[in-house]
Amino acid sequence: MHKRLMLITFAAAAVLGICLIIFALPEKQEAGNGNTAAIPNAPVNATAAETTYKSNCVSCHGTDLQGKIGPNLTKIGAKLSKEQIDAKILKGGGVMPSFEGRLSAEEVANLAKWLSDKT
Repeated sequence: MHKRLMLITFAAAAVLGICLIIFALPEKQEAGNGNTAAIPNAPVNATAAETTYKSNCVSCHGTDLQGKIGPNLTKIGAKLSKEQIDAKILKGGGVMPSFEGRLSAEEVANLAKWLSDKT
């Protein structure tokens, strides 16, 4: 009888736990939609963006955005939206490293806006 009571209690706890997980957790966002929706509507701080670029991007993309190891970014805003640029900076891809955790959300958003103006 004691084993049966323990089994029923365990089963009820497991069902309750599964229900809490299913109904209480928020839905997962699709890949690429993580931080890109959180780009603030603040104007571009070009000085800060240039500083971030020089500190993190020059070695691959060149001093004038002309490209070296990485692609030319002089007209990247004509090819990608600021959200796509933001996602690329955060997640990287190909040989480009991820800057998630290395740059703040504000730095990424400002850099993405600055680059998206390059058309």
